Amino acid sequence: MSISCIKNATLEETGFNYTMSLIHGKYKMFILYTLMEYEVVRFNELQKYIKTISYKTLSSTLKELEADGLVHREEYPQIPPKVEYSLTDRGKSLIPILDQMCEWGDKNKL
Repeated sequence: MSISCIKNATLEETGFNYTMSLIHGKYKMFILYTLMEYEVVRFNELQKYIKTISYKTLSSTLKELEADGLVHREEYPQIPPKVEYSLTDRGKSLIPILDQMCEWGDKNKL
């Protein structure tokens, strides 16, 4: 790649930047990975799987992922309340990327 190519590049306009804007965050990839592996997960199960995440952080991160169209939230009208999370079709389209990251990590961990 030549320097002139880099000089004229605008990172903000790339697909890479857009993708990173959706998955950037300390726990977003962990949540997406969990939903990829287990398909339908309840809030408390997510919190148990991602041991270091607080209730507030998990809640706000799930809301962001839902607003971005990556996660579906299904609320059941019962007592006690039951809420399940799963990947949307848009979220599922990230599975090949998540799989490749897993493979790379397995091959390259020291």
